[in-house]
Parts: sequence; C-alpha cells; structure tokens
Amino acid sequence: MTSSLAERAAKDDQQVEAGWRPFLRRNRRYLQALATLLVIGLFGLAIFHLTSEVQYDDVVQALADTSWTSVVAAILFTALSFFALTFYDVGALDYVRRKLPYADVALTAACAYAVGNTAGFGALSGGAIRYRAYSRLGIEPENIARIIAFVTLAFGLGLLTVTCLSLLAVGEYVAPLTGLDPFWLRMIAVAILGTVLAVFVKGRDGHEVTIGRFALRMPDSRTSSRQFLITALDLAASATVLYVLLPAGTIGWPAFLAIYSLAVGIGVLSHVPAGLGVFETIIIATLGHSADVDTILGALVLYRVIYHVLPLLIAIGVVIGIELRQLSGHPVASSVRRIGGRITPLLLATLGIVLAIMLVLSSVTPTPDENLAFLEGLLPLPIVEGAHFLASLLGLALVIVSRGLAQRLDGAWWASVAIAVAALLLSLIKAVALVEAGTLAFFLVGLIVSRRLFVRPASLFGQALTLPWLTALGVICLGGFVVLMFVYRDVDYSHELWWQFEFSAEAPRGLRALLGVTIGASAIAIWSLMRPAASGAEPASDDAMEQALAIVEAQDMSDANLVRMGDKSLMFSADGRGFIMYGQRARSWIALFDPVGPVDAWPELIWQFIETARASGCRAVFYQVSPLGLAYYADAGLRAFRLGELAHVDLSRFEMKGGKWANLRQQVSRAKRDGLAFKMVAPADVPSIMGELTAISDAWLAHHNAKEKGFSLGAFDPDYVAEQPVAVLTYEGRIVAFANILVTATKQEGTVDLMRFAPDAPKGSMDFLFAQVMEYLKAEGYRTFNLGMAPLSGMSSRQIAPVWDRAGRTFFEHGERFYNFKGLRAFKSKFHPHWQPRYLVASGGINPILALMDATFLIGGGLKGVMKK
Repeated sequence: MTSSLAERAAKDDQQVEAGWRPFLRRNRRYLQALATLLVIGLFGLAIFHLTSEVQYDDVVQALADTSWTSVVAAILFTALSFFALTFYDVGALDYVRRKLPYADVALTAACAYAVGNTAGFGALSGGAIRYRAYSRLGIEPENIARIIAFVTLAFGLGLLTVTCLSLLAVGEYVAPLTGLDPFWLRMIAVAILGTVLAVFVKGRDGHEVTIGRFALRMPDSRTSSRQFLITALDLAASATVLYVLLPAGTIGWPAFLAIYSLAVGIGVLSHVPAGLGVFETIIIATLGHSADVDTILGALVLYRVIYHVLPLLIAIGVVIGIELRQLSGHPVASSVRRIGGRITPLLLATLGIVLAIMLVLSSVTPTPDENLAFLEGLLPLPIVEGAHFLASLLGLALVIVSRGLAQRLDGAWWASVAIAVAALLLSLIKAVALVEAGTLAFFLVGLIVSRRLFVRPASLFGQALTLPWLTALGVICLGGFVVLMFVYRDVDYSHELWWQFEFSAEAPRGLRALLGVTIGASAIAIWSLMRPAASGAEPASDDAMEQALAIVEAQDMSDANLVRMGDKSLMFSADGRGFIMYGQRARSWIALFDPVGPVDAWPELIWQFIETARASGCRAVFYQVSPLGLAYYADAGLRAFRLGELAHVDLSRFEMKGGKWANLRQQVSRAKRDGLAFKMVAPADVPSIMGELTAISDAWLAHHNAKEKGFSLGAFDPDYVAEQPVAVLTYEGRIVAFANILVTATKQEGTVDLMRFAPDAPKGSMDFLFAQVMEYLKAEGYRTFNLGMAPLSGMSSRQIAPVWDRAGRTFFEHGERFYNFKGLRAFKSKFHPHWQPRYLVASGGINPILALMDATFLIGGGLKGVMKK
C-alpha cells in the first residue's frame, strides 16, 4: 500500500510539473525575449502598412526640409526636459533623507536617463548607472533601491495623471485609435484620476495605502505635488521636442500632448527597448490623417536623434572633458570626476550599441546618388561592395564588444578601437557617410581618453552572451529587415537580386549585408545558448593554504581565519597579495566575505571570481560582504541584498562602568561569586585539554540536537581548534565552557568563532565568557571585537523598500519559531556595539533567492543539517 501511494504521489508530481505553469516559470526569460521580438515584429508590420504610400526618398526630403530653427528649438526643449528629469533624483534623495551636491545628482540622473532612453528598460539600465554612481558617493544599496523605485513610480504615476488630464480635453483626437466613443474615453480618464486622487488623499503625509495584496507608503503631500509638477514639465518639454519638428498646423499642442503621453505609456508597457516601433506606430496612426506620413516619419527620426542620441553624446562629451582635465580647477569638475570613472564605461557601451545599429541600418539603406557617383569615379566596384558588407558585420561585432566595454575589459577596449577605426574608413569608402564617420570618430576619442578605465585583462570571448544581449541582436536584425522592406518596397524580389553587383544595385547590396548580419547573429546566439556544464571547485592544496594563512596574518579581518577549516576552495590574485575563499553548492559559487588582502587587490579578484564562475556555467555570489567593497561589486554588474548587521565593539572604550553597563557588570560579578573562572589557553597548550573540549562539544551537540555547521562557521575539529587561542571557563576545577578566538598579527580585531557549553554550566556563563574575552583582548592591545552578525537585523520595513528587505523584516519579526533572530540581536546589544550592514551580492532576478538557499545548504551541510538547529 505504501509503495502504491508513493508511486501515485510521484506520478501526480510529474503531472503537476508537466503543466503549463511550471513550463512558464522555467522558460520565463526566453518567453519574454520572444515576446519582445514578436511585439517589435507586429508593430514593424503595422508601420509598414501605415506607410504603404510613402517612399524612402520622400522621408529623406522631409528631413532635409526641416528648418534649423525647429532643430534648435527641439534641442532647447530636450535640455529643458533633462533639467526636469534631474529633479526626480533630487526628490528621491530627499525622500530617503540623503543629501548630495546637485552637480553629482544632475550628472547621475542625466546619464541614467540618456542610457535608459536609448537602451530601454529605464528602471534597469538607468538603475545600473544610479547604482554605480550613488554607491561611489556613499549611498547604501537599500537606499539606492528606494531611489530607483521612487523615480520609477513617480514617473509612472505622473505619466498616467498627465495622460488622463489630456484626454479630458482632447478625447476626440485619441478616440479613433482606441475604438471607443470620446465620452466613454473621458469617463475612463475620470475614473483613473479619481482612483489616483483617492490613493494620494488616503496616503497623504506618509500614510500607508493598501491596494489588494500591495501596500505602499506614499510620500507626503508636498513631495507628491512637487513630483507631479516635475512630471508635467518633463512630459510637456519632451512632447514639444517632437511637436516643433512636425509640420506647422498638424495638430494643436494640448491634443498632441495627450497623444504623446499615450504613446510613451504604451511604449513603456510593451517592454520593448525604448518603445522602438511601438511609439512610432501610435504617432503615425493618430496623426497620419492630419499631415503627410513622410513628414511625420522624418520628424520621428529627428526626434530619436535629438532626444535619445544627442544627450548620450553630450554626457560622454562631459566625462571626456573631465578626463582631459580642461576644467580641473572648477569645483563642479572636481565633483564630477568622483563618479565619472564609474559611469563612463556604461556610456561608451551604450554609444557602441547605437553605432552598431547605425552601421547595420546604413547597410540596408541606399547611398545618396551624388555620393555614389563620386565613388564610381574613384573606386572599383568590388571595394565598395566589400566595404558595404564588412561594415554591417562590424556593426554586429560592435554589439558584442560593447558588453565587454560595460565590464571594463581591456580586450574590449582594443577591439572597439580597431572596429571604430575600420568602420570609420569603411563608412567613407562605401558611401562617403560623413555623419556616420564623425560619430565613429567621437566614439574613438572617447575610448582613447578613457583608456585608464579599461584595465581588466579578461578574455573578451570567454563568456557567452546573456539573453538580454541576444535579444538586442534580434532587435537589430529585425529592425534592419523592416527598414530594408520599407526602403525597397517597390523592388520585386527575385533570386537574381543576390547576384547583381552594380553601383546602382542598392537593393541587392542591402540584402547581402542583412543576410550576413543575420547569419552572424544566429551563430552567436547558438554558441551562447550552448552553456558549458558546471564544473566543481577544486579544494585548496597545502601550499595554497600556507600562502593564504600568510595573507590572513598580515591583514585586519579576524573572520578570515575561517580559511583554516580547509573546507573552502581558494582563488588568489595575480600578484598573490589577496585571495577569495569560496564553496560551491549546485550552480552557485559562493565567496565568503570580501576578498582577503589589500583593498587595491579586490577589484581584479572580484572580476576574476565572477568570470571563472560564469565560465563554469555557475552564478557568482558573495556572502556577508561589507559596505567597503560595494562599489566594486556594482562595477561588476552585481546587486547587493541586505543580510543583516555585524556588531563591532570598540575595545578602547570598553569599560564596564556607568549605568548602561550595570546589568552586565552584575552578571559578571555574580558569575565570579558562583565560582566561574576565566583562562586564555595559548595554541601550544590547547592539545593538552583537547579531550575535555571534545567532551563538552559532543555534549553540547547532543543537548541541542544540532549538527556541525561549516563554510561561514567553524566546526569542532581538533586541528582547527588548536591553531588559535582558546578561552575556557572552569567551575569547581573542571572546564564547563570554551570558545576559540580568531585573531591576526595586526591586532586590529578579534572575534569568537566556535563556542560550546556543558549542559550543567552555570547560568550567565555566556555573558561572562564574552565580557572576559573582550577585557583580555583589550589588555593585549586589540582595538575592536567582532561579535558576529545578527541575521535579518536592520532590514527596512518601509513600503517603498525592496521586496527583499520587507520580506526579511517580516521574517525577523515573526520567525522566532525557526531562529532566534530577535534574541541574538538582543544578546549582542548588551555590549553596546556599533552595527554595520552585511550584504549578499549577486545578479538580479531570482538569483539572490537561489544563492541564499545554496549558501544556507552549504553552511548547514545539506538539507538535513539545515533542518537541525
């Protein structure tokens, strides 16, 4: 019967696992990528049909006919929009009660929006800029997460409100697009506005608002009003950028603001990078009856260049200017230099993607007749054909190396320089494309000036491209196909087109270029998706342990002595001055603490660890890291998730005198009266008492029904215990408690690792032991005492805080049945320590949760160990 039930349960589990929901969960990232490509394809098809009467030459002519006054006005309104955008970050910093110089905030916000607008996924791409910059400026990761959430929510609510207000005035212009009667469209807008107003009224002055399962702590009325005005100014200015580029009299400005807001909102909801194609489709569909579609297309192209590409070029120009130290004496330049090195690689990587798109699209669009005539009299046809084809492949290569630029790889820098030089020459040979060549030259200057930032000697092709980068390749190929079909819609396709080689045969040239890009992108995708199998981490050799112990003794972190357990693998820096100790569980390589050794050796070690883990098909995780290294992890594209707080006691001020020490002082006095005595045993004398220590440890484990832990905690191993001093408590002539003390030669810090008590040890022995250890270390000249971490301590309970923090805070408050979270913090608080946050660092998505589970199993020695106390 039992066997039958087990078989039935296993069969039911297989049926459940085979359902569509598990399938969606397992393949969510791939499905999202496919959905993005599908949406772009559908909107590309819509644009193709909406522009059925438009010729490419008409669009080019419309661009040429745009007046310079309109272009200058568009640039000025772009500047006004970005000025307004900086105050999103100002408001967010005010909300988390942090102050920074406006120059730092303005540069960070402008660069974040320049990258977010161009690359899309503003909360992620712009968030990466904010994380790198603000972590460099001393903002805590949890506050950076709140800033990103605040900015995203403020823009979303502001966009929704402005759109609804615009619909009240000009619903009849938008109604045909939605298929709804203007009256009902206005009623929907009123209902949404009423809901938003009710939420803000209920949540005024920071009150919490609950909507279904979600709870939000709203900002006060003053902050909400200010953010709405900022959003209104931003949208009005950005809408006017496109409005001044449209033919005069196309539509009234209030009606256009409503259409623009709606197009931006749908573009955001579509999750398509920068709303590419989605935004254009809505604008053409709503304005196509009011103006010639070719002029609208021309205006949209200019809008993308002015509002999306130009700010990116200006941002890079600013950091280049700072690098050249042309303004080195100016306080603003001094402020900007603090974060310029952090954000410049991301800016150049984004420009690299823009240039890649430009190279691909220019390969599928015709060369101006006068330029083609000039080339025909100067160069033979094979050279022009070859330049055209190679330039498109260089665009594909630039996408790949742009990822390396974001990671500051020196190989990516050299490859980008080579590609930029080659593409510059080819752009002149294939089409005398001066604008294209000038932009490539600007990119080349930026690379040369920022050479010092790309010093990581990592392999450029040692890692497979991640899914977002593969999606970007797909978007570029799909966009090139749509543009090719639009430009040559009047050309009848035939197999002979592939073999036509003439100066005037533009369509065949574009077809061959796009085919080359598509084949190359497909090959890269197949290669990247064939992930290598995970390989195991190798245990440390005796020579490696000896080298690691020498490094441990010369540095300050006492916890680094956990390397003595011998249960962790080691990775040394190239110069041998530092190392990372780590373990592997499932597909997680988990580094314990920050790198051990000088801080200037950390960046390369962090990158080396991440790349080695990824090359083995695993995720890189850093467990219990300090705030000191957060900027380095952010540079590597990782995010910090708070684990708890570490308690440090300043031994120079440790003195059990005064009212706040009364309780502890009384417990120490009582312990001495009860006959407890403290003694510190030197490592050489520990073997003589090892038998007693073993008996106490075994009794403690049996009494607590516990299993030895590992990785971030020491286990009772005679060799490990005997390597450092051991503090013991005696009662009536026998040892009743002990703790091994971890110290280094610098005497900066000491800590207790393994602590065991006999079941009959007198009450209060733990407090007495800690107090005596701290007094001993103080007398020996140690400066601080590490009391260890209080898990989940200090997690934010604010509703705008990340889900990770709120979940951790809830578990801290109500998880006593699983672990004594509050009790542990209360015990450590007796010694009035200074609390410092500790973090888990990993990539985003579900990785932090999986990494924390793997770390828990690694510490507990598997599932059985975790289930024991």
